[in-house]
Amino acid sequence: MYATERHEQIERLLIAEGRVSVVALAERFDVTTETIRRDLDHLATIGALRRVHGGAVPSDRASTREPSIADRLQHHGAAKAAIGRRALEALGDGFSGSVFLDAGTTTGAVAAALAPALAHSRIEVVTHSLTLGHVLAGVPGASLTLVGGRIRGLTAAAVGADTVRTIEGLRPDVAFVGTNGVSAAFGLSTPDPDEAAVKRAIVRAARRVVVVADAEKLDTELLVGFAALPDLDVLVTDAAPGAELTTALGEAGVEVWIA
Repeated sequence: MYATERHEQIERLLIAEGRVSVVALAERFDVTTETIRRDLDHLATIGALRRVHGGAVPSDRASTREPSIADRLQHHGAAKAAIGRRALEALGDGFSGSVFLDAGTTTGAVAAALAPALAHSRIEVVTHSLTLGHVLAGVPGASLTLVGGRIRGLTAAAVGADTVRTIEGLRPDVAFVGTNGVSAAFGLSTPDPDEAAVKRAIVRAARRVVVVADAEKLDTELLVGFAALPDLDVLVTDAAPGAELTTALGEAGVEVWIA
């Protein structure tokens, strides 16, 4: 196969899958990893993709790019619903205690799965998300605390020093945390420093941290890191991570649950 043919196929794979890895491409095209790296470097030079550790992602997935809630609600809906249902297994039968729900559409799927149980359980829910707060406030009998602060329009989440201080004074039993990226080298990351500060506070405050992220977030690094892999207890996703990330998660003692 000529290099130009590989380049075209790599671009099509990126559109279809959202990311490609050097090792998988080398196996697919039966060439060396050095050849694939040269292919990816060439495609990155002409702006067709962006190189990341171990592979590449579409060029529009920059480290500061962040879709709106409306955009994310239209993306991977079925996968997120499955992740939300599986993540609730972290609470176990008869759970009574406190749960912190991070802002985001995948944590929103956790909230949707949790809502039916709130009317007849002793679960205290805390969130800094206006979106999740609005949904859960409509559940009869639900015990809900909304953490305030400056509202970031793109995510409808409270951020800022007051929000962080309030969370630092909490000790939830379980926190369900969303992320824009999960990688072996960089851990969890997100594009915005204010969002990262809040997520960092949630991770530090919780007794148990359950990260919910669809497979598109795996092997992805955004601008601001907020947690290392050893800070996590469980990662719930919809597809098995790649070899490098799987090894790193195992070494960090993180359980991986596939929805």
